Amino acid sequence: MLFQRKFKISLLLLLLLALLVHLVMDFALPTTHRPCTCDTKASKAVGVPSGSPMPARHKKLSLRILQDFSGSNSSLEKSSQPQIMGLHLRAGEPGVQQQHEEGNAGWTKGSKLAALFEHPLYNIQVPEVTEKDKLFIINPTEKFSLRSSRSDEWVSSSKAETLLLTGKTAYDAYPTWLKFHIGINRYELYPRQDPLLPMLLQDLATQRIVSSVQKSGGTQLKLIMTFPNYGQALFKPMKQTRDQETPIDFFYFSDFERHNAEIAAFHLDRILDFRRIPPVSGRLINITKEIRDITTDKKLAKTFFISPAGNVCFYGECSYYCSTEHALCGKPDRLEGSMAALLPDKTLAKRRSWRSPWRRSYHKSKKAEWELNPNYCAQVRETPPYDRGHRLLDLIDMTILDFLMGNMDRHHYETFEKFGNDTFLLHLDNGRGFGTHSRDEVSILAPLQQCCSIKKSTYLRLQLLATQPYRLSDVLREALAADLLAPVLAEPHLQALDRRLGKVLVAVEHCLARAARQEEVLVDDVGSWV
Repeated sequence: MLFQRKFKISLLLLLLLALLVHLVMDFALPTTHRPCTCDTKASKAVGVPSGSPMPARHKKLSLRILQDFSGSNSSLEKSSQPQIMGLHLRAGEPGVQQQHEEGNAGWTKGSKLAALFEHPLYNIQVPEVTEKDKLFIINPTEKFSLRSSRSDEWVSSSKAETLLLTGKTAYDAYPTWLKFHIGINRYELYPRQDPLLPMLLQDLATQRIVSSVQKSGGTQLKLIMTFPNYGQALFKPMKQTRDQETPIDFFYFSDFERHNAEIAAFHLDRILDFRRIPPVSGRLINITKEIRDITTDKKLAKTFFISPAGNVCFYGECSYYCSTEHALCGKPDRLEGSMAALLPDKTLAKRRSWRSPWRRSYHKSKKAEWELNPNYCAQVRETPPYDRGHRLLDLIDMTILDFLMGNMDRHHYETFEKFGNDTFLLHLDNGRGFGTHSRDEVSILAPLQQCCSIKKSTYLRLQLLATQPYRLSDVLREALAADLLAPVLAEPHLQALDRRLGKVLVAVEHCLARAARQEEVLVDDVGSWV
């Protein structure tokens, strides 16, 4: 009995000692290093940068749905609406966030990419953006909130609880995808020095998915993913490995769409200073938890199965490659894919689709008119909207992008209807790029070769990217190193870029040699900037 009593007393003293040590360490630890993440989670849920103070009562989302911006009562497609309300953003896995922070460091000083973006050619001013040049006109001081935790209605500040701290504007609380939409204007999809870009790419790669449905239309399977803050992304799954080339006997219209091509196309478009492709990030998806278990798409749900190897697979419904023979399988349920930020819904920001004058025939034996008529460009120049403005030059920019990627599938392009004909072209759907590195499809350059016109700014940037300090393959390799799925491209594809860039410059030199005046080929759009 004496021994038991001594044992109990010793155990009690030991526990008291441990409690005392814990209290001492807790009070001794500086406030800035305490591992409290409550405020951080709340700030991420509303799109406020981590570190911003935010009380617990402000955890509700504060953003304005774009229906309000446009004055329209239309809603997003039912198939793409989030099905779960009141869910908070979950931070990515520790390794994921660390990789993105390390990768984003490569976009700062001391890198070829940073040096490129500091060059005067990448600091040419765009025209002043007026109210009529903005896609959406908003009141940046107006605050919006959920009516209640169980409601999907959004109400103005006159009816809602005030959510913002003193000194903060409503815009500060918008999530990054909403700021991206608000920033679109007549001249660019996003600014050159856009501080939102790294945050938006990280959101695409790490935000929790609450809804996953198949996108209607299209020839191959694509999914619309929805996040807790109502952001949405287009997911293209991995269909082949990095080093697989498109077989030489494949027609361009029956080729696979590659997820890594979408990622690389975004960064290449930015490096060329076109900035006409929505941000794209790589992501590793859990097929079970992030697609199968949360989908409300009955047709998609019916296509899931377990393979003989024990992997989770699905194939969806589409025109090509949607069958058990072409199923998408995880390892055992992890699958790579690209996540592209969706543009504003067409009910809010209408887009016009234009058939490309240099569209291919999409026939196994017939050729298009431009392939048979060497003077085809003269006909195009007389046809609206190519008879005035910079539309033809913008299309030639897109041609150069496609040639560098090896993309033969540019049958249409789009513009925002609000801006009429005087605006940039959207370079969407780039999944059939980077399919082959051993062959260069020179026919893609037909618009440049036949019209012999190019923007002076584009030509000067191409020349710059052909020099050693800013070699195209080097800066793209550096940009892609920041992606979660790096390496995004196999090395032969990067080397092919330099070879193809040389061929573009040779094509321009041939035009200059035939022209009576240099201004006939190099259309000045930079003025006194260079």
